[in-house]
Amino acid sequence: MKPTIITAAITLVFAGLVPAVAAADPADPELATKLSGQTVFLDPGHQGPNHSENLSRQVDDGRGGTKDCQTTGMTTVNGVPEHTITWNVAQLVKASLESLGAQVVLSRQDDSGWGGCVDERARAAGDSGATVAVSIHADSGPASERGFHLIVPQLPIPDAAADRAQSGEGRAVSQSVRDAYVQAGFSPATYAGVREGLQTRSDVAGPALTTVPLVFLEMGNGANAEDAAVLESAGGQLEHAIALTTGIVGYLLDTPVTGTDDLPAGAPARTEPDTTAPAPKTTAPKRAAPEASDSGTDLAERAAELLVPLLGALGKDQEALTSELVNLAYTLAATLFAPAR
Repeated sequence: MKPTIITAAITLVFAGLVPAVAAADPADPELATKLSGQTVFLDPGHQGPNHSENLSRQVDDGRGGTKDCQTTGMTTVNGVPEHTITWNVAQLVKASLESLGAQVVLSRQDDSGWGGCVDERARAAGDSGATVAVSIHADSGPASERGFHLIVPQLPIPDAAADRAQSGEGRAVSQSVRDAYVQAGFSPATYAGVREGLQTRSDVAGPALTTVPLVFLEMGNGANAEDAAVLESAGGQLEHAIALTTGIVGYLLDTPVTGTDDLPAGAPARTEPDTTAPAPKTTAPKRAAPEASDSGTDLAERAAELLVPLLGALGKDQEALTSELVNLAYTLAATLFAPAR
């Protein structure tokens, strides 16, 4: 699939909003090296069914106690396992980040076998030398409730290195992903004490054991029919992947997520966050085409290129494009090429 095909589709979607775009250069050196030198550790939550490990074996919980080595993960209301959803999204994010020059390390290598206990995955994230680690999950909550959220650890964390990582940079990258999700049109969760897309917990071992900044994402509620439909579908998984990639890229490049100018600062500069300040408003905007700008042509071309590895990894062609997916790709492109703060 050629970038020019997707560029043409974007031109049609943006008819009247951006000028006609020229064919995107598939070998654009700026795009291919944007994240050079950056390593991202991706942890698709849980593991495949073909293993003989004891999930209830007790391991360090990072707070002086123990907990089960792993869990099986949730199954959506329509019977799709969490481990497959997270694996699919992780593959799309991996393809996107690698197309930008980043090195990506996975916690597990397939969706069939074992992926490691929670403490082993945390240790692997630290050993990878990653700038940021991302643990991808989907929740199972009340069937009447829906929405995404980011789990952040109760502070302080006993391990000094983990506390430093999660209290500063970990919070910054989590907020960047939260803002990207809101900008993409996803609504923050409305249950389990989630506040503005963030849920503070002391019973999740990953954040308390990981010594590099960690994003712990719950993409949606698999027990809710609307959320489940998005989580299960190829198009929905692509939407999640682009939103997640946007947040990661915004953090790594220290640029705000485009389109959140109407929100209070949600992706803070890389400093210790002010935990006493009110959380930003996170009302999800409607997914509408971006306003025309002088850079519209360039961003449309960039968006076209960014969709190539994502759709390719998904095994889709240009017919998979919808105006919503194009808008999400446009947001990612704008984030990539926004001026540094």
